[in-house]
Amino acid sequence: MNRRPTENGLSWIADAYSTSFTLALSEGLSPYELLRRVGAEERDVVLLSRPAAYELLLRDEEDPISDLDFLDSEDEAAVAQLTSAGFLPAPPETIVRAGSVAGWAFALEEFHCRTGTYLASLSERGRAFCVHRNAKGFSRVDYAYRGDEVTSFEPGLPHLTNGVPAEVALGFVDNGGELGDVAFLRFLESELGIYLPFEETETELPAAAFT
Repeated sequence: MNRRPTENGLSWIADAYSTSFTLALSEGLSPYELLRRVGAEERDVVLLSRPAAYELLLRDEEDPISDLDFLDSEDEAAVAQLTSAGFLPAPPETIVRAGSVAGWAFALEEFHCRTGTYLASLSERGRAFCVHRNAKGFSRVDYAYRGDEVTSFEPGLPHLTNGVPAEVALGFVDNGGELGDVAFLRFLESELGIYLPFEETETELPAAAFT
């Protein structure tokens, strides 16, 4: 994981999650509602910090549970909860951690993009955005409104847009001055007035495991 960013907002996410990341924003939902809409059972939601989720994602099934820094392996109840929720013993494919900020639910994934599959459902009460960068450095933005997918595009590559052009749907124009996902995150900062503190994404948040 990268060093602590020097400023808050949204664009810092692209630096802090430099290998691959997904940020989803859902207007009017709570974190638990967001997790349910992407397929989590409430009984399987646990509180996890980002470092804890990172450890769980990168471990091998054969690794001893005692190697996990965040977990007391002698705490049988905690181990049983993580096991029944799908975090152990095999590493899940992805972990979705969710929180809330200024009337929006947000979700972060370290490597995959499960939330993007459910964006229409996440937009039932208003707007929903998904910004994803894969491990090869390619990024994609999806936008849905009131249950309908409006546009899906790669910043800086308008010919790869599915749906309404980003300039029409959102007023977003990529001028090529910086990485496309960073430019769009800055756009969201200014358009939505959302400032997500780094500390709030590192601390324990409701989390669900998916395989």
